[in-house]
Amino acid sequence: MKRRKILVTGAKGQIGSELVPLLREKYGEESVISSDIKPREEGDAPYELLDVTDGKKLAEVVDKHNIGIVYHMAAILSAAGEKNPQLAWKVNVGGLYNVLEVAREKGLERVFIPSSIAAFGPETPRVNTPQDTVLKPRTIYGVSKVVGERLGEYYFWKYGLDVRGVRYPGIISSKTLPGGGTTDYAVEIFYEALKHRKYTAFLKPETRLPMMYMPDCLKATLMLMEAPLDNLKHHTDFNVAGMSFSVEELAMEIKKRIPDFEITYEPDYRQAIADSWPESVDDSAAREEWGWSPDYDLPSMVDDMLEKLRKKLGV
Repeated sequence: MKRRKILVTGAKGQIGSELVPLLREKYGEESVISSDIKPREEGDAPYELLDVTDGKKLAEVVDKHNIGIVYHMAAILSAAGEKNPQLAWKVNVGGLYNVLEVAREKGLERVFIPSSIAAFGPETPRVNTPQDTVLKPRTIYGVSKVVGERLGEYYFWKYGLDVRGVRYPGIISSKTLPGGGTTDYAVEIFYEALKHRKYTAFLKPETRLPMMYMPDCLKATLMLMEAPLDNLKHHTDFNVAGMSFSVEELAMEIKKRIPDFEITYEPDYRQAIADSWPESVDDSAAREEWGWSPDYDLPSMVDDMLEKLRKKLGV
């Protein structure tokens, strides 16, 4: 019997929590099973309590729901990973291995495994970072993402498993809070600007990083997963770009709309992580192989974030 349903791991994370409703809208409520290590919330069904480091339970869930496609979003992010590198390795590498092994054993149709700009390192060209370049990260999160990219490619070439992934930049969302990443400031700043008219950034003002608004993040994810396999020369490591800006540039864009907003800077341990990442990336491979292009730039993202958060916060 052909497996047809979709499983999303890490469904309560920043991306997963918005990916699940989009997939359910597209493919039907009962066709998308969300899963996480957190208890099910009211209205979130079908749902499975699932730790991806438990390969046996993962296999049971796949069989129980006749899963054919997995969006593997469960991960420990960059800043959180530096606080507990052993857990980051267990979840990010061990969990991924379980997903790929179950997918191989059960003959799944397709697997999405997100990578990140954290896969790059200080030796990588920082401006317009090439698609194919040196990968020498200095965080456990970055190391786990390099392993994930290579492991996914290995399963594609060795076993014919259709594994796909993008290197996400920092993701900005109006709906969900980030979960321990180095680019979290780009979401926090909006909440603080609206609620308190001030924000203390944990990165230097000139720190420039690639970013993407959540609607573009979801768009890229679905576009890649729906692209014809024959069009793809790469598989698990596509650079995708939305916009690049510095902390100060984002603050100034917000200040144009909230004139009394003030920002101060107190860089912490996350500054070293940010300094090892690109300022911008070359996403021409994604554009050529599956037609990628973003819808949002910095001004349009700021307008939309402020509009949505004003309604959300009632300010």
